[in-house]
Amino acid sequence: MTAAVPPHAEVALVDLLDRLLAGGVVITGDFSLCIADVELVRVSLRALLTSVEEATEGILP
Repeated sequence: MTAAVPPHAEVALVDLLDRLLAGGVVITGDFSLCIADVELVRVSLRALLTSVEEATEGILP
């Protein structure tokens, strides 16, 4: 496990992506189209972003 980054410390984008993908990130979002308070379309999105190495840990030999 990596150490926590102190506040106000500069972190390279590559290091940030490495930390996020190592633990996994879930992105969610909702979109709805309404006319006159009548919901016509609703889209719910969920995406899991993780590294292939972390996702297959324990599955592949």
